[in-house]
Amino acid sequence: MRRLPDGSRIARAAPVAFTWEGRPMQGLAGDTLASALLANGVRVVGRSFKYHRPRGIFGAWAEEPNAILDLSWQDRAGIARHDPNARATMVELLPGMAARGVNGWPSVERDVYGLIDLAHRFLPAGFYYKTFMAPDWHRYEPGIRRMAGLGRLHDSADPLRYETRHAHCDVLVVGGGPAGIAAARAAAASGLRVMLVDDRAAWGGSLLWQGGTIDDRPATEWVADSIAGLAEATLLPRTTVFGWYDHNALGLLERRTAAAAGWAEDRLWHVRARQVVLATGAIERPLVFPDNDRPGVMSAAAVLQYLREYAVLAGERVLVATNNDTAYDTVLALCAAGAAVTVADARTDPGPAARRAAEAGARIRAGSVVAGVGGRRGIRWAEVAPLASLSTRERLPADLVAVSGGWSPAVHLFSQSGGKLRWDEAEAAFLPATPRPGQHLAGALAGAASLAACLAGGHRAGLAAARALDRHVDLAPPRAPDTPAPAPIQALWHLPLRGTRQWIDFQNDVTVKDVALAAAENYASVEHLKRYTTLGMATDQGKTSNVNGLAALAAFTGREIPQVGTTTFRPPFVPVSLGAMAGLRHSALHTPIRHLPAHAEHLADGAEMREYGVWLRPACYPRAGETVAQAIQREAAAVRTQAGLFDGSSLGKIEVHGPDAAAFLNLIYYNEVATLKPGRIRYCLLLRETGTVLDDGVVARIAPDRYLLSPSSSHTGAVLAMLELWHQTEYPSLRVAFHDVTAAWATLAVSGPRSRDILRRLHTGIDLSDAALAHMSLAHGTIEDLPGRIARVSFTGERSYEISVPAGYGAALWQHLLTLGRDDGITPYGIESLSVLRAEKGYILIGTDSDGMTLPDDLGMSGPLRAKKVDFVGKRSLLTPDATRPDRRQFVGLLPADPGFVPAVGTHAVVQEGGARRSIGWITTSAHSPALGRSIALGMIERGRALADAGAEVELFHLGQASRAVVTAPCFHDPAGEKLHG
Repeated sequence: MRRLPDGSRIARAAPVAFTWEGRPMQGLAGDTLASALLANGVRVVGRSFKYHRPRGIFGAWAEEPNAILDLSWQDRAGIARHDPNARATMVELLPGMAARGVNGWPSVERDVYGLIDLAHRFLPAGFYYKTFMAPDWHRYEPGIRRMAGLGRLHDSADPLRYETRHAHCDVLVVGGGPAGIAAARAAAASGLRVMLVDDRAAWGGSLLWQGGTIDDRPATEWVADSIAGLAEATLLPRTTVFGWYDHNALGLLERRTAAAAGWAEDRLWHVRARQVVLATGAIERPLVFPDNDRPGVMSAAAVLQYLREYAVLAGERVLVATNNDTAYDTVLALCAAGAAVTVADARTDPGPAARRAAEAGARIRAGSVVAGVGGRRGIRWAEVAPLASLSTRERLPADLVAVSGGWSPAVHLFSQSGGKLRWDEAEAAFLPATPRPGQHLAGALAGAASLAACLAGGHRAGLAAARALDRHVDLAPPRAPDTPAPAPIQALWHLPLRGTRQWIDFQNDVTVKDVALAAAENYASVEHLKRYTTLGMATDQGKTSNVNGLAALAAFTGREIPQVGTTTFRPPFVPVSLGAMAGLRHSALHTPIRHLPAHAEHLADGAEMREYGVWLRPACYPRAGETVAQAIQREAAAVRTQAGLFDGSSLGKIEVHGPDAAAFLNLIYYNEVATLKPGRIRYCLLLRETGTVLDDGVVARIAPDRYLLSPSSSHTGAVLAMLELWHQTEYPSLRVAFHDVTAAWATLAVSGPRSRDILRRLHTGIDLSDAALAHMSLAHGTIEDLPGRIARVSFTGERSYEISVPAGYGAALWQHLLTLGRDDGITPYGIESLSVLRAEKGYILIGTDSDGMTLPDDLGMSGPLRAKKVDFVGKRSLLTPDATRPDRRQFVGLLPADPGFVPAVGTHAVVQEGGARRSIGWITTSAHSPALGRSIALGMIERGRALADAGAEVELFHLGQASRAVVTAPCFHDPAGEKLHG
């Protein structure tokens, strides 16, 4: 390997210093990290995933399977950057870059784990499943995971911010090669909004290293003029379209050369396009032969690209192995650069291309293949053999084997869009079948084999996209000289050489033998092959290996390649950083945490703040020297004996109003709500169509045509969405509207025996007498001269008043109520204390005491099903045989035999059957009750109500520990409800 003294488009006067494995090296401005490593003679850049075999650079762009490096550098803003899995071929070299290999210790050049390769015969495909299951996979897992993986993440958080852009366009052209540029020119000439996207830094695609003539001038001049003529279009170089989603929505990853301080260079684009032109090109396949994974075996197209673009001669004594004509461009360029070249062409009659190569000084071996190579950390020799007699071999000195096994069109985005593929026998490749609506195909993706065909196809695609949008263009297509038709490709998938290892997937160490083993074990489906062998599951996603793997499977199962089919192409086409995916939605912005109106007051009162759903709420208010557990017990006891103050502002508040509000809600709720009188409140359940409980809460009727719903804090959005869905899809004729006013009101609850005494000190125009404001009723009026309302509703089992005022006055009301209740011992209490209080009363908490299978009758609420006459959401599901099974799990209470023992949530109640334990349910809530002075629990137990009636005892089992508990009714405190009424 060496850098040639002239040629290429790199800036020779601008050296760039970098390090490889700690060794200082020098590249040039315009290099990729891969071209700089090759220019410095680096052969081994990585280790394979399973066998830790040495790997060298194979490709030149996104198809590269081997050169996955750990990369550190400082960006232009001076911020330290780190990419643990950088693809060296796609990294533009920057000053100060520090690159290291991954998956090797102490280095990839001298990896001690390479000894694993000596035991390869004992480690075939699927050996994980066969070897490490007994006696327990977890014994092996830590060691395997330490050896697995590629780069390692840093412990520190990413300091950068990631930008996300949204865009719409008329025509999105994917691919900045000759076909893509021709398509963009044609579409833009009609005045449409055009976006042209290419993943390379420079426009032109293959023209950058293959050259050519377009419209009677050098192709590079045509590219420059065409791009200049697209001044009104959006041009995005260094941008990869990584995913095609529904309705022509595409994901783009832009790699900017510079970003503002603190911002990442990666920018994510969400683009919605009316028409899409795909000109994504094709990927050269490797040839499969013994030891074809060694460093020094490279793609022939990549060798040409490094030579023409970066003036890097990858070898002096080169064996070019091919089964098609495209490799001869590489042969001619290598000969012109002074390399000694031998060509092993599998075809017996290679045609005119081979004759031109022979005239340039190459030695042509027609009808021959590579039968083996030697040299561990680089190629030293290669063996050439006639395809008809593989045992007759000639050993040639070589330091580079450039291979071309044909071309696979980059159909990934086409397939992601839902497009189907067809096998083209003449091209030995999968090509797109029929384009999807709004989609146009061009260039090598569509099977074009010459520059002239690419230009013509791209121009047609651009015109077709314009016509689809009712635009017509009169523009002459660009033209290139006609070229002779290439000699036909000869399909060559692997060699029938027993006792050799021929590699298909370089990164994941999948060989022909592995595919044969999978077929022998009846993994005939290509998707099963993929998972059994991990073929195509590495970071390159099988770009170079998939078709060779499919062909091998076809051979071993006696089928044709199209019968085998292809695996599912999924986004992303190239890896996308999680930071770019998240954009600004990280930390608190990922799921924005909502604060209560009195948030600052809670902090001042010493609250232990925790996240509950999307709200940051007080769990409890520990005093000095007090643990959280002690604070919870103290607060719960205070509510039972004196008074407590709770901030319930996060509870949902959805106003439903309209002439048909009562009729609509009666069709939605499990309970009867149409008979509810204004000023009254009812506890209700909301069901899914399956009959399972979605949410609970109280429903208040404010006026004949107006209701106020109070769903739980975490379900408010889901409840509102359900109301809107059923109104729009099932009952659009009903005159009703919904409005979420949760954020408009602050709600504070005063609970306990002294709660009414405290409220009487509040300046309000609302009558607080039991006659006027009974339990489960609501009144509107003024509170300290503010508009507000007071509701008699309780989640503690004590007399309670929920006071609601405009949210902006919530903090002032909190302080005022604490002042008014100071003489009565009012105590702030939080969510965890409330949980103890509601457990003592046996009140359910949806999502804690219920799951996705819980029905109303399981919770002891069967009355509405019997009494309600009108239909409602979920009713039919409650009448199925499964819903009426007598052995369903039912909501009950449990009193542990040891009153000081609080069983863990999730503890199972078990019975002995056939000498083994069988779970009959589990504990959903447990706590130490200050009111009872002992432990209590709630749970869902088979036939629970019958067990409670009988006072039966059950065995509890958790993490190997057994205990016992008596099944009871779920209400432990004040079962008659006398305290609710004072």
